Amino acid sequence: MPSVSYQQRRGQIEAYFDRTAADAWKRLTSDAPVSGIRATVRAGREQMRGTLLDYLPTELSGKRLLDAGCGTGMLSLEAARRGAHVYAVDLSPTLIENARERLPKELAGRIEFVVGDMLAPEQGEFDHIVAMDSLIHYELEDALTVIEDFASRARVSVLFTFAPRTVLLSLMHAVGQFFPRSDRSPAIVPVAERKLREAIAAATATATATNSPLLGWQAGRTQRISRGFYTSQAMELIRL
Repeated sequence: MPSVSYQQRRGQIEAYFDRTAADAWKRLTSDAPVSGIRATVRAGREQMRGTLLDYLPTELSGKRLLDAGCGTGMLSLEAARRGAHVYAVDLSPTLIENARERLPKELAGRIEFVVGDMLAPEQGEFDHIVAMDSLIHYELEDALTVIEDFASRARVSVLFTFAPRTVLLSLMHAVGQFFPRSDRSPAIVPVAERKLREAIAAATATATATNSPLLGWQAGRTQRISRGFYTSQAMELIRL
C-alpha cells in the first residue's frame, strides 16, 4: 500500500502538472518554439525517451505495456507503432486530454489514455512497464515501493528513470527550498545510483523471506542523460 508520504507527494505532482505547469508542459512536449533552458529539457527528454525505447524490443505486437506517468503520451505513441497495446496513465486530466487530442487515427484502439495513479491494482499485468521521469519526485523509500509494485505486475521488464545525485541537482534542490511554497514545483529528489542499486539488491536478497516482488529480478542496463537543465538516468530491471 502506498505510504502517506507517497500520497502527499502524489497530490503535489497532480496539482502542479494539472494546473500550475499544464500550458508550459503542453508546449514543451510539442514542436512549438521554447526558451533556451526549456529547449535543453526538451532535448534531454527526447534523448531519454529514445534510450528507453531502445531498451524495449523493436517488435511489440501482442504485448501489453504500461506507460506510467505518460504525460502527453509521446512514448506511448512510439510503443504503439511497434505493435504494443498501451495502457497510458497520468495523474493530470489536462495532460491526458492533450494526449488524446494528439492520438493519430491509425493508432486508435492501441492506446488507452487514463487519468489515475500508476499503482492502481485494477490496471492488471503487463509485459513491460515504463516510467519515464515519474519517480524523480519521490524519496528513495517510496521510489523503491513503486519499483516493487511494478515488478509484481510485469512479466518481462521494468524501465524507469531516477534523478542521479550530482552536484548540480543537489544545488538546485537546495536552492528550491528558498522559494515560497506556492511557487515551487514538486522538488526533484536526487538519489545516488549506488544507494538505489544497494536498495534493490537488498530487497532482492531478502525477497524470499520478505515475499518481495523483486524475487527473480535483477538490474540491467543503465544510462545517464545530461542536456543543460535536464539530468536523468535510465535503469532497466529484467526478470531472470
